[in-house]
Amino acid sequence: MSQSFRTPYPGYDVLDKWESPSFDDQTREVLRARRDPPPRRFLDPKQFTLLEALCAVVIPQRRPEPVPIAPFIDAALHAGRGTGTRFATMPPEREAWLRGLEAIDAEARAAFDGRGFCELDRPEQARLLRAIDRGDCRAPEAWQEMPPQKFFRALLLKRIVQIYYSAPAGMSEIGYGGPASPRGYVRLKAGQIDPWEAPFGTWEDQA
Repeated sequence: MSQSFRTPYPGYDVLDKWESPSFDDQTREVLRARRDPPPRRFLDPKQFTLLEALCAVVIPQRRPEPVPIAPFIDAALHAGRGTGTRFATMPPEREAWLRGLEAIDAEARAAFDGRGFCELDRPEQARLLRAIDRGDCRAPEAWQEMPPQKFFRALLLKRIVQIYYSAPAGMSEIGYGGPASPRGYVRLKAGQIDPWEAPFGTWEDQA
């Protein structure tokens, strides 16, 4: 929920290794699938639009072709693929997402004179999510006893970030060379990089 991230690896693209020994057919198929968003199958159109808006606030993207995030969350929910972690205070993951999305929209209406989350401007949306992250809720009944912070941090925020940085564009942004199969990584000591990895970048304070 900040300004767009400025990569310290401008010009690096993990897909430049597409035809190199770093990738075999199976690896290429995995990366290709991460660029091809699946159709919406679980959430209804309103819920899906809300999820897209949430993704855009958590990870703002200015690239010409934004990384698709919401379609992969929807696909995982449709297939019943969870995070592998079940919290005692949380309902099953599908139910948690449906309840959480509805509650976030209810929080927006309670805090902003009846306007839903998608009707807010970006600063208002970010402010609302920060309030939820603090546990400062205006519509606690909408959560139906589900902990708002737990949903926000353990499900929504975590899943969005995971999907973004598993995409080739996200990998390139942080200088990650991605799966190196079959070649693998050779130079593993601190301060060493393989010739096919991103050159050392300069990290600036972007707070």
